[in-house]
Amino acid sequence: MDESIAAQPETESPSRGRAVAAALCLILAAILTVPASFSYWGQRTINDGQRYVDTVGPLVDSPEVQAAIATKVTDAIESQVNVEALLNQVFADIIKSRPRLQALVGPLSGAVNGLIETQVRAFIASDAFAEFWVAANTRAQEALVRLLKGDTSGAVSVQGGALVLDLSDVIDQVKQRLVDRGLTIVQHAPPIPAANQEIVLLEAPQLKQVRTIYAIANPVAKWLLVVVALMYLGALLLSRRRPRMTIIIGAALAANALLVALLLSISRQLFVNQLSGTVFGPASTVFFNQLFSYLERGQHVMLWLGVILAFVGWFTSSTKFGTATRTTVSSGLESVGASLADGPAAATGRWVAPNAVWLRIVIGVLGLITLLWGNQASDPRLFWSVVLVVVLLAALQVLVGTGKAASPVEPPESKVDRPDTGGGNPPDEATAPIRP
Repeated sequence: MDESIAAQPETESPSRGRAVAAALCLILAAILTVPASFSYWGQRTINDGQRYVDTVGPLVDSPEVQAAIATKVTDAIESQVNVEALLNQVFADIIKSRPRLQALVGPLSGAVNGLIETQVRAFIASDAFAEFWVAANTRAQEALVRLLKGDTSGAVSVQGGALVLDLSDVIDQVKQRLVDRGLTIVQHAPPIPAANQEIVLLEAPQLKQVRTIYAIANPVAKWLLVVVALMYLGALLLSRRRPRMTIIIGAALAANALLVALLLSISRQLFVNQLSGTVFGPASTVFFNQLFSYLERGQHVMLWLGVILAFVGWFTSSTKFGTATRTTVSSGLESVGASLADGPAAATGRWVAPNAVWLRIVIGVLGLITLLWGNQASDPRLFWSVVLVVVLLAALQVLVGTGKAASPVEPPESKVDRPDTGGGNPPDEATAPIRP
């Protein structure tokens, strides 16, 4: 009795330590899921030039973005080309002799300004501007990374204490387009001030905060999400009640996905409010949605993945309905496999049956690789990953049924094991029975 009492703490201590380790992994993973999601999005979107261009590239086709850029460029050109003043100067002598012609100056200036706006919008909607947009954003991404590392030169730079995007190339191309169409007055207009050719992206205090966050988060952003995934896996492996832990992990992922959605909604509203009343106000929502499209896509995948894991945990649990459902499905699939026991699948089934556990793990890993391959996780990719896993698991269970129903292969018996007692040659001395 004394020995059993003394041994009880020794056997419970590893189990308690294992439970504490599993709970610690789960808590840390749940806390770090949202920061890991945002940091991974930022690291991939900003540092990866191709991903950045793929993200902002479609904005060139947005009517709201086109209208905002066209308004900015048109205002910049018209601010330096006072059409009404030029017409008054050209027709000054004629207006003196015929004052009624003064009434034509307003409509004529309006027509010229309308021509400027039409040509600007035509250029913004052209293929030439689309090519320019991709090239400009490629340069902007490279310059932005340099800027975050402390270099203040390039198309995106610090001027006057703010982070600005230079539109001078766009304005120059539009002006040349107007000159080619006969509106030579823009060619002789005074230079446009630099302030009218720039878009302020971040004020100086905001820029300092962004640099600080980038310096701290960038070294760990790429691997933080992997660490979180490993902690979730560790919590699952350390848990003694893995179906229940699977449900908890699924619930944690779903809750974090909803939290990411809430934070994106709040950030979107703050972003829209900051740009409201400006020329880019109407395009603010489109720009925000496109910039965070990869993160929002990942949020959807995280939510559905949490729901799927919770279902898997319930399906594999020892609850009444979980057990009944699992037994029904497994029995049905194995009965299909049993009907194949006399066919060519028998040999494969005999091998699969004793190796089913680790084969299920391989199938799960294959589905995860399919989902995350190329960092392009999306709802359709998740759907087809689940379909692949379900189909393979079903085929595996069918083969398990085949292996259980197939009769084992008997090894050929030798003459030593089973001597011939028929009407053939008599047994030799080595195999003849000893008679008393």
